[in-house]
Amino acid sequence: MSGAFLAGLLAVGVALLLPGRGDREQGSVSPLSPATRATAPQLPPVEAPPALPRLAIVVDDLGYEPSRDAEWMKFPEKITVAVIPFGPSSRKVAESARAKGWGVVLHVPMEPENPAPDRTEGFRLRRGMTGDEMESLLDRMIEDLPQAAGASNHMGSAFTADPEAMAAYVAVLGKKGLYLLDSVTTPGSVALETALRAGVPAARRDVFLDAGMKPGEMRLQWARAIAIAKEKGAAVLICHGRAETLSTILDLLPDLRKEKVQAVPLEELLQGKGV
Repeated sequence: MSGAFLAGLLAVGVALLLPGRGDREQGSVSPLSPATRATAPQLPPVEAPPALPRLAIVVDDLGYEPSRDAEWMKFPEKITVAVIPFGPSSRKVAESARAKGWGVVLHVPMEPENPAPDRTEGFRLRRGMTGDEMESLLDRMIEDLPQAAGASNHMGSAFTADPEAMAAYVAVLGKKGLYLLDSVTTPGSVALETALRAGVPAARRDVFLDAGMKPGEMRLQWARAIAIAKEKGAAVLICHGRAETLSTILDLLPDLRKEKVQAVPLEELLQGKGV
């Protein structure tokens, strides 16, 4: 009897020392619960590094000098090629440039103020053309160079200064999904404002660098392009695709890294807005 009594007391003592399941469910807190876990320190958000100033280098007049054009295809930075349609190397240049991730634009021949005979006379856009005539001609160019994402003007000092002609032209560009680059062959050009009014993405040349310049002047224009890019965040430099121009720009390219300016295709500057 006394043994049974002692066994009962031991059982009651064990029961009192061990927490019951109901107690844990109602009042106990798991050591892993949010109420007791240490709060992790809140780190400040990581800020993205500031974007580098960007320079779009546009090389004009490619497509008609195969050996010279081939040298430009070795350029070590991303550029934009402005290709005149129907030339002996036009398609090859456009295909190669697009494969490299470069920009490609149609370099559309347009009516100049003064007579300028060259191989493009048979397919120039001229004042007085109807929108349908312009579209038909542009369709032929697009068929020859389907890689093009935009269009610039080859010559065109008369055409780009004519509001009526430009209004008809940018309407066609908008219909074809092409952006516009104004090469600014005349200070009277209305190309940029006409395109923007029509909702067509557009850019305008900031600096022109040509092999006809003296070496010192070419370097000054290059430095000016870099300065504009750093001031505004972006700049457009146009040069003719001549061997002398290529040689000079290759010599000047280290300036981009030194000045922390990035060479990019033109379409990267646009993003649906005028530049």
